[in-house]
Amino acid sequence: MPDPDQQQQLQQLEAKLDAARKRNAPKPRVDEHYSQANLAWRMVIELVAGLGIGFGIGYGLDLLFGTLPIFMVLFVMLGLAAGVKTMLRSAKEIQEKQLAEQAKKNEGA
Repeated sequence: MPDPDQQQQLQQLEAKLDAARKRNAPKPRVDEHYSQANLAWRMVIELVAGLGIGFGIGYGLDLLFGTLPIFMVLFVMLGLAAGVKTMLRSAKEIQEKQLAEQAKKNEGA
């Protein structure tokens, strides 16, 4: 049986090894790639939804009034503008979230 000095050194070594294992342990996988892809799809869907809604309203008004596709063109352009505006708002929201996370990491370090 080892003497108390060796036993204490062994415990200190074990504590250091545990600390090193915790530092170097892989973090839980968050699938950052997939979350970025989801955000990109969200933005694309917002743009397409704006275009689709504008097209539907314009086409419906053209059918209702029996006009040339004047309303369709007008509302498709308005839908495009609304979709781009929504995309920019989403991008700003995502950027603010990432900046807040980065600030939190820098504060903790």
